[in-house]
Amino acid sequence: MQRQQIDKLLRQAHEDLEIRVEERTAELSHANALLQQEILERQAALRERQRAEEALQQSEKLYRQLVESQTDVIVRTDLQGKLTFANAVACQTFGFKLDELLGQSLYNFFHPDDLAQSLENMASLASPPYCLRVYEQRALTVKGIRWFQWNVTAITDDRQQVTETQGVARDVTERKQAEQKISEQAALLDIATDAILVQDFLFEILFWNQGAERLYGWQACEVIGKNPEKLLYKKTSPQLKVALKNVIEFGSWHGELHKVTKSGKEIITESRWTLMRDEMGQPKSILTVDTDITEKKQLQAQFLRAQRLESLGTLASGIAHDLNNILTPIMSSSQMLALRLPNLDPRNQQLLKLLEDNSKRAADLVKQILTFARGGFEGRGVCLQIEYLLLEIEQIINSTFPKSIKISKNLPKENLWTILADPTQIHQVLMNLCVNARDAMPKGGTLYICAENLFVDENFVRMNLDARVGSYVVITIKDTGIGIPSLILDRIFEPFFTTKELGKGTGLGLPTVIGIVEKHGGFVNVQSEVGKGTQFQVYLPAIKERTTQEVDKSELLNGKGELILIVDDETAILEITKTSLEDHNYKTFTASNGIEAISLYAEHKNTISVVLMDMMMPSMDGLTTIRILQQMNKQVKVVAISGMTSNSELAEVTEVGVNVFLRKPYTFHELLHAINNVLSKP
Repeated sequence: MQRQQIDKLLRQAHEDLEIRVEERTAELSHANALLQQEILERQAALRERQRAEEALQQSEKLYRQLVESQTDVIVRTDLQGKLTFANAVACQTFGFKLDELLGQSLYNFFHPDDLAQSLENMASLASPPYCLRVYEQRALTVKGIRWFQWNVTAITDDRQQVTETQGVARDVTERKQAEQKISEQAALLDIATDAILVQDFLFEILFWNQGAERLYGWQACEVIGKNPEKLLYKKTSPQLKVALKNVIEFGSWHGELHKVTKSGKEIITESRWTLMRDEMGQPKSILTVDTDITEKKQLQAQFLRAQRLESLGTLASGIAHDLNNILTPIMSSSQMLALRLPNLDPRNQQLLKLLEDNSKRAADLVKQILTFARGGFEGRGVCLQIEYLLLEIEQIINSTFPKSIKISKNLPKENLWTILADPTQIHQVLMNLCVNARDAMPKGGTLYICAENLFVDENFVRMNLDARVGSYVVITIKDTGIGIPSLILDRIFEPFFTTKELGKGTGLGLPTVIGIVEKHGGFVNVQSEVGKGTQFQVYLPAIKERTTQEVDKSELLNGKGELILIVDDETAILEITKTSLEDHNYKTFTASNGIEAISLYAEHKNTISVVLMDMMMPSMDGLTTIRILQQMNKQVKVVAISGMTSNSELAEVTEVGVNVFLRKPYTFHELLHAINNVLSKP
C-alpha cells in the first residue's frame, strides 16, 4: 500500500517533470527563435548600414568629383567668412593649396572697392530668402583683377539658423571685356554719320544708332521692336524683296532705296545689307547701313541737266543761224513794202502787218534759241532795279491775262538790291514764267509774284550746285495750277520739251529762262505738287549800286549817195538789203563770198564808204576777209553781221577794230542806224 502510493507519487513527479521539461524546452525554443530573429534583424541592419555607408561614400565621392569637375569657383565659409571648403578651381584661382586656403577669410580676395558691398550682401543672407546673386564683382586672383558673377546660398540647421554660406562664382571677365568692346563699338557706331540698324527675320528692329536717329528722326526707344518697312517706306517697294532675297542667298546686298523720315520728307539712301549669323552659322539678323545721298543725287541731276543743255545747245545754235538767214529778208521785205506802198488798201496793209508781226514772232523764237545756245546772257548788263520791271510785268498781266486769274504781288518794304542784268532778257524770263503759270490755270487761280533780298550762306550752297555765297535778289513766280508730275520735273528745262498741246508750246520757254539766269550768275529752284501748283524761284546776284534805266528810240535815217558793199552768202539777204538801201539813197555792190568782196573792194576801195560783212561764210569767213580789207585800207569801215553771236566772236571782231555789230534778223531801221553810226565816225 505504501509502495503503491510511493509509485504513484513517483509517476506523478515524473509526469510533472516531463511537463516542466516540455515547458522549458518550449520556452528555450521560443527564446532561441527570438534570438535568431534578432540576429537576422541585426545582420540586416548591419548590411543596410553598410549599404548606406557605401552609398554615402559613393555620394560624397560623386559630389567631390562633381565639385572638382566644375570650372566655376565653389567655396563654403563660416559666419565669419572663413573658408571651410574650396574646390580645385578655387585653389587655382586664388593661388593656394587646399590646406593653405582653408581658414583664410574670403574677404581677403575681394577688391577693396567692392568690399563694403560684399559685407552688406553677406549680412543679407541671415534672413529669407537666404540666397542672392551678384552679377559683377571684382576679385584678386593669380591672374590679376578678374570679374566674377556670384550665386550665394545660406546653409541652415534644423532650427533654421544659418551656420554656413556656400558660393559659386563664375569668371565673367571675358564677357565683361566683350561688353566693354561692344560698348566702345556702339559708341563708334553712334559717332558714325551713317544710319546703322539691325532687324531680325520677324522684321523687328533690334538696334538703331544715333546716326539713324539723326537721319530718320525716330528715337531708338520709338522704333525698337517695330517693323522698319512700315516706318521707313511710303509703300512696299519691289526692290525690298530683291534686297531680302539677295542678302539671304549671297550674304549681302547693295543698292539705292527711296525712304521717308518721321517728318514725311522723302530721301534717297545708299543701303548696304549684310547677313548676320549665330554661333551655329544660321541666319540670325540683317545689318543695314544707310547713307543719305539725296543731296548727291540732286547735284548729279543738276550736272546731267547741264550736260544735256550743253549738247543740245550746239544743235540749237546751228538751227538759229539758218533761221536768222531766212528771217532777215522776210522781215526787211515786209517793212520795205509797207514803206513803198503807203496807199495800199486796208486789207493788203493788214496782210503786210501780219507778215511783219509773224516774222518778228519768229525772230523772237530764234532769239530764244540763240539765248539757249549761248547759255543766256552775253555782253554787258546795266544796273537794274527789279521793282520797275515787276511793275511793267504786272501791267502787262493785268491787261492780257484772263480775269479768272487773280494777281497777288508782294514786295518788301525796304528797297530791293540792284542787279547787273540785261533788262530785256530778265523781262523775257519773268514773262515766260508768268505765261507758263497762266497756262497751268485754265480754270483760273492765283498768280503770286514776290521778290526779296536774300543772303545765301554755305549751307544753302551745298544743296545748290550753281549757288555761290553772297547776296541775291529772289523773284518768286507761284501759281495754284495743275502742277508738274515728279516724273517730268527734271525734264522741264530741256529744249523743245513741252507738255502743252500741239501748236501751243515751243518747248523753249524754260530752257531760255535757265539759260539767261545762269549766264547772269544766278540759278532757278522749282517746287511743284500735282493738283496744288508750281513755284519758280529765280536767284539773281545783287550789287550795291542803284540806278534807273533809259530807253533809246531809233529814227529812220536816209543816205547821201554813199556806196555800200554788201557781203553775204545768202542771195535773198543780198537782194533785199540791196533794194532797201537803194530805196534810201544809197548805192550798192554785192558779193556772195569773201574772195569776191576782196576783188570788188580792190577795184573800188576809194569809193566804197561802208562794208556790210556777214561773219559766217564758206571758203573765207568774215573775220579773215575783214583782216585782208584792213591790209588794203586801214581806214575801211565795216559793219559786222551774224546770225550767231558769242562772246568770243564779239571779242575777235572788236580786236580787229570793228565796233558796230548787227545781229540777224535785224529790222530795216536797225540796218540804217548801224550804217549811219559807222559813217558818223571819223
